[in-house]
Amino acid sequence: MPGLDSFWWYVTMEGETVSEEVMASLADLSGSIGTEQHDQGEKIRIRAYYRSSQDLGFWMQRIKQTLDPWPEISVVDTGKIENQKWHTEWKEAFPPLEVGKTFIVMAPWHKGKEPADRIPLYIYPGSAFGTGYHESTQIVLSLLERHLRRGDVVADIGTGSAILSIAALKMGASHVFSRDIDPAVSEEVYRNLNQNSIPHEFVDFKTGNLLQDFDHKVDLLLANIVVEPLKRMIPDVKTILTERGRAIFSGLVIREKNDFTRILESNGLLVTDEITCSEWWGVLVEIA
Repeated sequence: MPGLDSFWWYVTMEGETVSEEVMASLADLSGSIGTEQHDQGEKIRIRAYYRSSQDLGFWMQRIKQTLDPWPEISVVDTGKIENQKWHTEWKEAFPPLEVGKTFIVMAPWHKGKEPADRIPLYIYPGSAFGTGYHESTQIVLSLLERHLRRGDVVADIGTGSAILSIAALKMGASHVFSRDIDPAVSEEVYRNLNQNSIPHEFVDFKTGNLLQDFDHKVDLLLANIVVEPLKRMIPDVKTILTERGRAIFSGLVIREKNDFTRILESNGLLVTDEITCSEWWGVLVEIA
């Protein structure tokens, strides 16, 4: 759990019928920079940590959106903890990870171990969402390798670590417009661009809320966020896509599939590919 913050917020979540892995995955999706398990009898309880660059209310809203489809999980405690020097063993939690047929996600300290047949994505883990170890990110990467066309102009909404922007450029995209509601991720975006030797002029990063004030046309939209922001964004998607434009949405759990598909169809978007990974579901859509 690296970070330069003087303190971190923590939020403790509790559930009875879900696994620790699912709860940790949901915390990760909400923007957590790390979690710890706390035993509580027969219940599962984890403490998730969040950066102090945003106030606690911001993170609680993100958590609410993430946990909305999971009524069996509740928030039981919140607070803040002073930053501390974590043991170096946390690096062992991020071994090189092959994703799809094309990519390998690697922390910078694993450089030099890349297989010749994989595109490496060097991502410094822990400070922004999108390390590549979350199933929802893996879904987008797998759909990206199937559908990105060389020369595509791409939008990466909720960019986090910029892993999707970096993957798109390494696959042949010509330019990426990256947006994130949290201005603090800009440091991570540029650090990861540097790790991957990508010139900054290929990525237009700005702080922004979904597609508000987004006045560009793109060939491919990427959005790996939770379901409620995705729903709010859908009515605007067609306005920013080119004639042959497509969009990839992830961060959805399987139980949200039918409702989300109906919303897509009612807004003139047709599902043409999809991937399920564990509890998670992602989809490629085109203009109907």
